[in-house]
Amino acid sequence: MLAQDVIQRYGDRVRFVSENWGSSKRADRFGLKRYPVVFVNDVLLARSEDFGWFGAKGRYTPWLKTENHEKFKKDLTHMIDLELKGDTRAAQQAQSPAPQEEDLARLPHLSAKDLAGSTVDAASLSGKLVVVEFWATWCLPCRSTLEWLGELKRRHGDKIEILAIAVDSEESEVRKLTQPMGLPYHVVLGGAGLAESFGDISSVPTMFIFKPNGTTASILYGAPQDLHDRVSHAIDALLQE
Repeated sequence: MLAQDVIQRYGDRVRFVSENWGSSKRADRFGLKRYPVVFVNDVLLARSEDFGWFGAKGRYTPWLKTENHEKFKKDLTHMIDLELKGDTRAAQQAQSPAPQEEDLARLPHLSAKDLAGSTVDAASLSGKLVVVEFWATWCLPCRSTLEWLGELKRRHGDKIEILAIAVDSEESEVRKLTQPMGLPYHVVLGGAGLAESFGDISSVPTMFIFKPNGTTASILYGAPQDLHDRVSHAIDALLQE
């Protein structure tokens, strides 16, 4: 990881700490919903939006370019130097600005074909509770949720519709991963336009739950240990309304 590469230069003066997103008290304290984020002490250097995942634009995009890696290293080094000098005020002035964002209010209008060739659109989703999972083939926590969503669909049948939208993933890899699972719901390849219609999808997994009238019931970021329980309880409650 690039942050670790920078920190190694400082020896014992700087320590790298990796926190689990689902149980990070720092993330809760700062009201952060998305990951990854990078802190230097309690100063926020970079938000997930800064890395511009899945086509979004941020300070370090496109992330795969070497010059943006170097820019991130330079900013991290500058922030560490300020904190080591005790100049927290200057560090705070250099921290990542809070983005102007609003949570998605309702299920966006969409039309896409799943891997089986079936069309998924507003008409096919109308009047049903809808679960949308953004995932990627390289996301290990996403895999268990894909299988679990299959169990959820089998349990509730036609009362719910599930869309698993794969981002940053090749079609061949998506098919290779999902076909052996025999998933009883829609698996869709998510291009930039589809992802953008749900707002800034800056991390996976990200899950949306929409009420039968189309309004947003919940948005869940990351893969905390109790994710499946939380989703199950939310759906049971919504189906009883």
